[in-house]
Amino acid sequence: MKPETAAKKLGILLEAAPEEFREGVVTRDELSALQTDPPEWLQVLRREGPHPRQVVAAKLGVSNSGLARGGITEPLTTAQIKELLGQPPQWLVQERATQAAVRAEKRRVAERDAERAVRADRQDGEAGGGGGGAGV
Repeated sequence: MKPETAAKKLGILLEAAPEEFREGVVTRDELSALQTDPPEWLQVLRREGPHPRQVVAAKLGVSNSGLARGGITEPLTTAQIKELLGQPPQWLVQERATQAAVRAEKRRVAERDAERAVRADRQDGEAGGGGGGAGV
């Protein structure tokens, strides 16, 4: 697979990976080995960054769009992320609240849909079952 794909699967920023990783081809076996027994460079990169956009968003508890609205366009290191979390700017407070509201709404909709499914199953069971109909 392409290095870009492997980096995405590993959750790392391709530009921060060693040159031999960036310029080579990664087989599925190599990717599996990197995931199960990561070399030192991968451990350091995952621990300290710089991190790709989706990892930064997850660590900050916001969406990728929230990062853009907050003006975060570059990869961040773990130290930079901790600094933002330690003294969150107003945009981060707002985006985290928005993200929490979105998650709560998704849970509410999922619960509602589950309740509807249970009711539909009960109605199907009552309409279709019961036996005791007129025989021949």
